[in-house]
Amino acid sequence: MAESKQTGTAEGRRERKRRQTRERIEQAAMTLFLERGFDATTIEDITDSADVSKRSFFDYFPSKEEVVFAWQDSFADRLMAAIAARPKSQSPLTVVEEAIVETVAASANERGLALGELIRRTPVLKARDQMKYAKLEQKLTEALIARSGEGKEVRARMRLLSAIVIGTLRVGGERWQERPPEGPLEAFARELFADLWKMLADFGDEAKNRL
Repeated sequence: MAESKQTGTAEGRRERKRRQTRERIEQAAMTLFLERGFDATTIEDITDSADVSKRSFFDYFPSKEEVVFAWQDSFADRLMAAIAARPKSQSPLTVVEEAIVETVAASANERGLALGELIRRTPVLKARDQMKYAKLEQKLTEALIARSGEGKEVRARMRLLSAIVIGTLRVGGERWQERPPEGPLEAFARELFADLWKMLADFGDEAKNRL
């Protein structure tokens, strides 16, 4: 029993040390990226600042790009948690709007905005940034199906809703990159959804006339 407890404690310490090392690398890299620019920062710069070896860096991140986009994974995780936390009585449309607005607002800190600007002005990051939407769409579909239940028709509807919503986020991201909003991001996100629902309502009226 004592041996098992000791092993569990040792494993906990190792995991904590790994997490702290990863966070130290991320912090050092982000600070350098924002100060010097992405292209001007080398992996050696990052490892020197974080006081780790290059081997340790590659244990956690396969490239500089992956350090930048690690925060997108955390955004997706927070979004999925926000969706799961919405009341069961809410419709899928309300769920996606409220969860996304909540997650965007929570991510609107100084570092998050600075990273967005870094991605916008760095071509290699801007191209890689587009890949996140496919992952978000898949995760959003799975989260909505988990709330709405299985069934061929339900799955098809949730996939379509996810594609439309993530497409809206993509357009919003491009709009933000072209001209960052002066007001809070929460208001910007609300405006995106207002435009989306109005467009779908207009298309719906037109579609009824085609039936």
